[in-house]
Amino acid sequence: MARHEPTLFADDFVFLEAPRWHAGRLWVSDVFDHRVYALGPDGAREQICCVPHRPSGLGFLPDGTPIVVSSKNRKLMRIDGTSIVEYADLSAHAAGDVNDFAIDRHGRVYVGNFGYDYDAGEPRRNTDIHRVDPDGSIRVAAGGVEFPNGSVIVNDGRTLVVAETWAGRLTAFDIDEQGLLVGRRVFAELGAREPDGLCADAAGGLWVGCFNTGEFVRVLDGGTITDVIAFDGRGVSCTLGGADGRTLFCTVYRGTVPQLVALERRAAVFSVPVAVEGPSPW
Repeated sequence: MARHEPTLFADDFVFLEAPRWHAGRLWVSDVFDHRVYALGPDGAREQICCVPHRPSGLGFLPDGTPIVVSSKNRKLMRIDGTSIVEYADLSAHAAGDVNDFAIDRHGRVYVGNFGYDYDAGEPRRNTDIHRVDPDGSIRVAAGGVEFPNGSVIVNDGRTLVVAETWAGRLTAFDIDEQGLLVGRRVFAELGAREPDGLCADAAGGLWVGCFNTGEFVRVLDGGTITDVIAFDGRGVSCTLGGADGRTLFCTVYRGTVPQLVALERRAAVFSVPVAVEGPSPW
């Protein structure tokens, strides 16, 4: 099993989710500081916009349009310059705060939600993954999912893999011709690790942030772990990027949950050179 030594890329954030490499920059959501940033190759940041109801999932439509989750009011927002404009309102559909998502080559957004009021301490409940189509329509793509978190589309657009955080597993779905999620199966059991955000590489491996253990692991279909990156803190999410696509960017909270609740600015991005590049774009 390979182990890696990360390098600090940027720090002084509150809590970073959904890193995405796009057009030569690393985009991130600072959830509890209510901002989206883009970081240059040297780590210098530009504030893109404010998202008052907690930005979370972040991604780009096939034409390059950036989309960000507005978690607490259960919406997807289109980023238009430094402003945000409603893209889809899931408040009548999602059973909890909207979380992370994946976008396919047709511009369909597969988005999860908590399934219950996490902040109020409600009991955990399974929930749905919804699909938002380019025409604005919203439908259930899959049900009975346990806290769907980070997700990624792999296998040339034919498979979606989602992290079911509290279940400690990655779950795969086939994407059928109608864009529904079918053929549910386990991609990997992670045991005591609680998977958060994830990304894919060109060889079929998935890099996964494990919130409770502070690790990032590379796991193959079936559950074999090939690589581990360990941090003192919380592992959140990751993406592959850089000039050659072989830099793994990891978002980490270098503190405890009580320090996070107190909004201590302990979040950072680390970079790690890896052997396998990210997958080809659409």
